[in-house]
Amino acid sequence: MTKVFLKKQIQNRVLLGHPWIFGNEVGEIKGEVVPGDIVDVHTHQGSFLGRGYINPQSQILVRLLTRDKSEEINPEFFYRRLLKCWEYRQKLGYVENCRLVFGEADDLPALVIDKFNDYFVLQTLALGIEKWKPAIVDALNRIFSPKGIYERNDVPVRELEGMEQQKGFLSAPFDTNVIINENGLKFHVDIVNGQKTGYFLDQQDNRREIRQIVKDANVLEAFCYTGTFSCHAGYYGAKSVLGLDISEHAVETARRNAELNNLQDVCKFQAVNAFDQLKQYTREDRKFDVVILDPPAFTKSRENIRKAVTGYKEINLRGMKLLNQGGFLVTASCTNLVSPELFLETIDAAAKDAKKRLRQVTFQTQAKDHPILRNIENTTYLKFLIVEIA
Repeated sequence: MTKVFLKKQIQNRVLLGHPWIFGNEVGEIKGEVVPGDIVDVHTHQGSFLGRGYINPQSQILVRLLTRDKSEEINPEFFYRRLLKCWEYRQKLGYVENCRLVFGEADDLPALVIDKFNDYFVLQTLALGIEKWKPAIVDALNRIFSPKGIYERNDVPVRELEGMEQQKGFLSAPFDTNVIINENGLKFHVDIVNGQKTGYFLDQQDNRREIRQIVKDANVLEAFCYTGTFSCHAGYYGAKSVLGLDISEHAVETARRNAELNNLQDVCKFQAVNAFDQLKQYTREDRKFDVVILDPPAFTKSRENIRKAVTGYKEINLRGMKLLNQGGFLVTASCTNLVSPELFLETIDAAAKDAKKRLRQVTFQTQAKDHPILRNIENTTYLKFLIVEIA
């Protein structure tokens, strides 16, 4: 097997458990390098460190799959890993809908699998994991006997690995418009055309957190996408809910979700630019009891972090100004490169400019089926905050 030897001076991060090995961390490679193949990784002194897949076209040269020298990477390896992922989710109570595999946090770098009832959506985001896709699909069939498996590999990051974007069935074709249950409500999941894998499971725990604060409240949700927070607000007793999103398709799905839960009289939706609408409502001095802000990621590159922070500050400043005294701001960020500390600092800066005092109700991360490994910072990506405005 091809052997990769690390440089002496920059291997601590890998020694401490991070599965990524960048090209500039490698001192020597012995053997043939075939993109996507399994290689052994050693320290500069020759001690075995781990086994993973290599791709010289990627900035991340090697992604480790195991640190056990006796563990072979074969189809049975992926069956055992997926079974372990499923057992973990079941222990935490995620049985019907969950992120079954969350990449590095589940020791399966660049693999994402979401479970919607008896249907599975899969993403293989690196060449080395793409090569094992048949084994992964076989493992899903063995463990779950699913009604359908679909790949949503229509993501630009695959091109950095020398792969094409693609999507399609990995099982017999099925109706890709699925209805799921969440917190007592039902939601449409559009597996083919929805964002990411069709639905944002990472907020499913956080959506329950608004239960107490929305009762008898007038609620505004900006960047509502398919209206999941809005419908939860209506379900939990809000007097009125207005959801805003720029996508006509998303708003239409939000309306269908409201009707599915008999909330169409409470939850209304508009296809508008949420940034512009927040400014307009500020000029009109409109007021709400609860404002929910759950925007898409503002940047995926480090060069644009400051621009992203400016965007978060702007929308949260607007949101605070739209709240009645004693109202609640519910705000989130899924921008991986904005740390929890930076996100909170940004909210504080917005409060200072708005001349508001904040009282924290809760601060959380993503749902527990998206595990966090402390030594891999990009596994903590979602920030979710509720504050009372005083």
